[in-house]
Amino acid sequence: MRVDRRQVLAYRAAVQGLGRDASAPAELEVFDLGVQDTNVGSARLALAARLEPGHEDAMTDPAFTLLWSFRGAPHLHRTRDLTALASALWPISDADALARLPGERGPFKAAGVKGLEAFAAGAAAMRAVVTRSMTKGDVSGAVTARLPAAYAYDCRSCQATHVYTGLFQQVGLFAGARLLPDHAPTTLAPLDDQPPLPPQSTGPGDLIRAYLRLHGPATLADAASYLGSSAAAMRPAFPDDLESVQVEGRKTWIPEEQVEPLRQASASADRVRLLPPSDPYLQARDRDLLVGDKAERKAVWRILGNPGVILVGSEIVAVWRARAAGKAGVEVTVQPFDGVATAVRTGIDAEADRVAAVRGANDVRVRYEQA
Repeated sequence: MRVDRRQVLAYRAAVQGLGRDASAPAELEVFDLGVQDTNVGSARLALAARLEPGHEDAMTDPAFTLLWSFRGAPHLHRTRDLTALASALWPISDADALARLPGERGPFKAAGVKGLEAFAAGAAAMRAVVTRSMTKGDVSGAVTARLPAAYAYDCRSCQATHVYTGLFQQVGLFAGARLLPDHAPTTLAPLDDQPPLPPQSTGPGDLIRAYLRLHGPATLADAASYLGSSAAAMRPAFPDDLESVQVEGRKTWIPEEQVEPLRQASASADRVRLLPPSDPYLQARDRDLLVGDKAERKAVWRILGNPGVILVGSEIVAVWRARAAGKAGVEVTVQPFDGVATAVRTGIDAEADRVAAVRGANDVRVRYEQA
């Protein structure tokens, strides 16, 4: 089977719920991998882009839990999925574990610390520490004190010695620690129903399939990167029930049951969505497919402080940022990559109203500037 990038992007937009076909957060397939909330409020904005107004706030709904999971990033997950997710996301080997810890890999190898050993020790230490609500800094200090010296480094910015950040955040799920929404500084608390420490991985096959369903067709390397690992480490877990798809000269994969939805996908040309930074649509690892122009990619994915993007149909056509304006207003600044049609501007205005509602603002102003 061969498809072009337009077909792929139309499929992804549909399967990720950007057609607003779901009536409640629980119906969204993006929760099979969770919704990232790296920028405070971004998960709420991602849901607002997929649901009609009036749905329950998933961030405060006990059916959902915010915690560190994939790559140590904060994600909102279905609470019922956490035990299975912990077992599936646990590294499958020492090589896999170390692949997920690029900053720690060298020091751990030098100290003779194996990858799985590091995850087990880090998770056990955090579980022992987080027995009540605690700030991230307090948890880090207490976890550092429980671990051998090889697990810590001298942090210049903190002017302190503390546990490696990559390990610290990647064991959050396994430690049974959640993040309290809307808390500053970052605050952790124990899960009400903590999954046991995984004795071993049940295998990431279902997670790889979920990635290929939501972000496919894609490669094994893409899926492994999403999990924070490498293709070499993930190869033993690559599922068998996949269909090969040629996309722009690249061999990619998709679950067999998704072949027909891929074949039939078409994007609504007048659909406008304002997606936040770290939105599921932006989590695909093949960024050159999402945004073909190099300069535009640099505008979307920056070294620091990514903007949101504006989706028209399934194409990213602009970036946007929002800031407080006045006592109860918000200003949305749009930087288009090209000209903006009147109908698209009307759609942007409507979506900006949603952004304002999520931010609790009573008034919104949209202004345009050159990218």
